[in-house]
Amino acid sequence: MFYKDDRLALFIDGSNLYAAAKSLGFDIDYKLLRQEFERRGKLIRAYYYTALLENEDYSPIRPLVDWLHYNGYSMVTKPAREYTDALGRRKVKGNMDVELVINAMELAPRLDHAVLFSGDGDFRPLVEALQRQGVRVSVVSTMRSQPPMIADELRRQADNFIELDALRDIIGRPPREAAPQES
Repeated sequence: MFYKDDRLALFIDGSNLYAAAKSLGFDIDYKLLRQEFERRGKLIRAYYYTALLENEDYSPIRPLVDWLHYNGYSMVTKPAREYTDALGRRKVKGNMDVELVINAMELAPRLDHAVLFSGDGDFRPLVEALQRQGVRVSVVSTMRSQPPMIADELRRQADNFIELDALRDIIGRPPREAAPQES
């Protein structure tokens, strides 16, 4: 439940939200997302968390990061670490959980409502801590993907669960087709 006078903050786990939207077959329009939550209350801050591969000349997420930065989002980034797993596969690690938790706890005294865009069960203790400070917490993720992207314990702890698929018509756009390759 949102109230017009609510002081709101958005905490967007970028990779988690991207994966959830992709599993549902749409892309997020971040301008529309921001407008939707400005409509629902007094938006204090919209954080977006992502790890970036710094050693690559071009990161596919860089244009999005730059756009968000110039369009009212507080960007929280850090270098991702690349490693090779036991099977020789190239993997990237860039967990932003600690940064998100610290920002949420610092902002909590000035919030009525926190909106967490993640289905990661590791955030359950954060939701509980925010609630102890009197902050209502909505979690945005999806149960409509296979498997569901929302951890059951996170959904149960939240004051409100918002199904990402239900926001599709408000904040979504069709996925971009890959640009044709030059031959």
